[in-house]
Amino acid sequence: MNMINAIIPVWKPINWTSFDVVKKIRNQIKHSKVGHAGSLDPFAEGVLMLCTGKFTKKVESFMDKEKEYIATIKFGLETDTLDVTGKIVKTSKLPILSNNIILYVLKQFVGSLKQEPPMYSALKVNGHPLYKYARNGIQIHRKLRDIIIYDIQLIDYDYETMTIKIICGRGTYIRSLAKDIAIKL
Repeated sequence: MNMINAIIPVWKPINWTSFDVVKKIRNQIKHSKVGHAGSLDPFAEGVLMLCTGKFTKKVESFMDKEKEYIATIKFGLETDTLDVTGKIVKTSKLPILSNNIILYVLKQFVGSLKQEPPMYSALKVNGHPLYKYARNGIQIHRKLRDIIIYDIQLIDYDYETMTIKIICGRGTYIRSLAKDIAIKL
């Protein structure tokens, strides 16, 4: 069988892992050499860049490209996973915010930053993904990572939620960014 060498942008639906998408494409093209450039959380939807055949060597070049996300932050609660799938671990009063305050705070997150990865992530520590430790109730010290945020724009704010558009570099955890923004607000 001829090897398919391609770069394929694929829409990842909600409740699929990035690897689920890879498996589906592998089965469709009958080829085992398929890789993805970056990951999206299972609850997220969006474009995944898949590389097949000899183009799997190009995965790293996609990892270094700017990424764009649209995220909605819900105020007044925090979950163990920092997303809608987690257990609520903290609640607080909803802040009353003006657009000026929001824009001022968002501007503080543009540029080079240090970010703590979430416990519920695939980032490996001692050869195991952090989420395995988290599921067993084990907290692991996570080193701050260098990230870059090129731009953040406010799309909508309605007292309980805020929707933002983020353009960022590799390694950015939008869940952690959302938590950090909510804390500042």
